[in-house]
Amino acid sequence: MDTTTPAGNARRWTADRIPDQTGRTFIVTGANSGLGYSTARELARRGAHVIMAVRNEAKGQQAIKEIEASAGRPVSLELRRVDLADLDSVRTFAEALRADGAGVDVLINNAGVMMPPRSLSPQGHESQFAANHLGHFALTGLLLDVIAAGRDPRVVTVSSTMHKRGKIHYDDLTGERSYSPVAFYSQSKFANILFGLELDRRLKAAGSPVRSLLAHPGYSDTNLQTTGPAGRLTKSIMRLGNRLYAQHADVGALCQLYAATSPDARGGQYIGPDGWMENRGHPKVVRPIRAATDPADARRLWELSEELTGVRYGLPETA
Repeated sequence: MDTTTPAGNARRWTADRIPDQTGRTFIVTGANSGLGYSTARELARRGAHVIMAVRNEAKGQQAIKEIEASAGRPVSLELRRVDLADLDSVRTFAEALRADGAGVDVLINNAGVMMPPRSLSPQGHESQFAANHLGHFALTGLLLDVIAAGRDPRVVTVSSTMHKRGKIHYDDLTGERSYSPVAFYSQSKFANILFGLELDRRLKAAGSPVRSLLAHPGYSDTNLQTTGPAGRLTKSIMRLGNRLYAQHADVGALCQLYAATSPDARGGQYIGPDGWMENRGHPKVVRPIRAATDPADARRLWELSEELTGVRYGLPETA
């Protein structure tokens, strides 16, 4: 895999290189803060219609006001509620979108939770696996035909360098026997990679126009690190780390913006920062760990995810 700058030249890719997005519709999950907020703002500034899929509608309304105030011109934003940890909420969101006849060109699976105390979703799944993986798996499957009818259709799934510490705990998915906030966050980010790459394989096998890409923001300063983690000490350490080492969320969001908009982005690519250890910097093509590229493990997770969500894609299996 090419690990040079994505556009094939030495000039760093920044938000001012986003092509005009007039006439395109994006769904950004978790769009009221952090990476999602930055992503929604930049897309709207480039003329896109952005569906901001959020759990907290009050925060979503405030985010819209701030984006509108910063844009300096009219922008096209729409707020819709969805709780990615609740599969019933995901279905309601998708059904409402269909009922309204909304078109979608790009889905950015951005929302997430990070290292909370152990809890279960309404369907009984561990909360991080539910919100970070299962909810996005279901949402993508429920809207895939709508996306496929779009212009330059894409699905961008946001992972993390923490996927490198992950594996799927098939024998203890809910963490009932042994739960670690870090291990189960890493599991969910590992699942994102398995899913995004398997989706790419299946879309290509089906001859679909949809591109599946992955991105990660490096170490970016968002409230994910300071609101989610269990324990006062952990939150304090992460708050200090954000202050000392993290890059601004606007820079972290560039990787998913590149994946969602660049004409040079290709299905199956994983886009991350170009700096040391992929912690900071501008977009380039990077590599997930080898275990996350295992097609057999990806198929196993895919089949399990279909079973747990009740969402079946109808895409051909790959060898």
